[in-house]
Amino acid sequence: MTRLSVEMLAADAPPPITSAGHAQLGIAVLAGIAVIVLLITKFKLHAFLSLTIGSLVLGAVAGAPLDKAITSFTAGLGSTVAGVGVLIALGAILGKLLADSGGADQVVDTILAKAGGRAMPWAMVLIASVIGLPLFFEVGIVLLIPVVLMVAKRGNYSLMRIGIPALAGLSVMHGLIPPHPGPLVAIDAVKANLGVTLALGILVAVPTVIIAGPLFSKVAARWVDVPAPDRMLPQRASDDLERRPGFGATLATVLLPVVLMLAKALVDIVFDDPANMTQRVFDVIGSPLIALLAAVIVGIFTLGRPAGFTKERITSTVEKGLMPIAGILLIVGAGGGFKQTLIDCGVGQMILDISKDWSIPALLLAWLIAVAIRLATGSATVATVSAAGLVAPLAADMSTTHAALLVLAVGAGSLFFSHVNDAGFWLVKEYFGLNVGQTIKTWSVMETIISVVAGGLVLLLSLII
Repeated sequence: MTRLSVEMLAADAPPPITSAGHAQLGIAVLAGIAVIVLLITKFKLHAFLSLTIGSLVLGAVAGAPLDKAITSFTAGLGSTVAGVGVLIALGAILGKLLADSGGADQVVDTILAKAGGRAMPWAMVLIASVIGLPLFFEVGIVLLIPVVLMVAKRGNYSLMRIGIPALAGLSVMHGLIPPHPGPLVAIDAVKANLGVTLALGILVAVPTVIIAGPLFSKVAARWVDVPAPDRMLPQRASDDLERRPGFGATLATVLLPVVLMLAKALVDIVFDDPANMTQRVFDVIGSPLIALLAAVIVGIFTLGRPAGFTKERITSTVEKGLMPIAGILLIVGAGGGFKQTLIDCGVGQMILDISKDWSIPALLLAWLIAVAIRLATGSATVATVSAAGLVAPLAADMSTTHAALLVLAVGAGSLFFSHVNDAGFWLVKEYFGLNVGQTIKTWSVMETIISVVAGGLVLLLSLII
């Protein structure tokens, strides 16, 4: 039996675990993850409930007193929501302002007006990457699908030639770039520097999205040569508006939080002195909370007012932006609870003990764990928060850059081979009018390319920096 006890769960650092303890903890982890997978896939239970039940099963099988397992889960849920909940809310508000004001349509139309022919797939990946920064993946798909279908029809392009770059841009942003929920939770779990993670994430994202988007779309268009489905296009937000924000103002608003967070990271590197006034100022304005809050406030004036929104309409838009994120917040929070249960049961220490004898790099281990959970649950967010909790102890002795790369390795693994247990798979299938086989040949392969290329680039960067 493992040496788990009430005192061990409450301690800051668990005592050494015996080989028998490793076995029981290993079984506990497998049992917890198996329960989560079974409940999500077989019984179609909401991920929040599945993670909650799986956490309790993990604690029970590990031999922890049930009241302590509950305490670990609720503490982890609370700290995770406290760490990223407000950021997710602010990102949702900014995304809703961008969509409802017609700002997103303005960016799309401006770029499309200047692109054509061979440049169109590159224009689509640029549009998706910019629009995808503040938007959740599903919202981004719904927003961009009308554009993809319209461009494919009017320009007589293969649907895959236009659609794959757009999907790649959205997916890469979702998996690698804060302020998306997955990367934010992983940063919080690993205690990585957000600015450094953002900078390295962009460095990894650019070549990844080029390979998985415009380049792979040539192959995907040959594998699955389908026209845009002949059906009525969904109405765009700006169709009901008399006017909409300008291109420059919209772009500046979307990129404002990214610029502020990157500026903070750069100032931290240049000065490296917490007492320096310049660094202290940028530590405030470049913090995720202030950066996103600033973007929302600026967005009210640069997006809402130019679209003719009244004060009441702006308030309504903010409320509508917050409504859909309740489920996301609960899933992310429950993932944090599962992570804390793993840590308090000594699983993190177990992975440290076992991995010492392995020749496998920590970043590759993180990627493989995220891949396994992604394949099992179908959720990139669940894969990210669970894998981040498992590998968080590995970051204890890492440099700032390598801790950031650990976050990106988890994010890359969480995107691996989306298939029938992923809601995104069915969203793409239905919108593009594909069958299951065609969706696997295009969307699933694209996701795998993103995961493998990004994972490879992370490993390469770890050898350089």
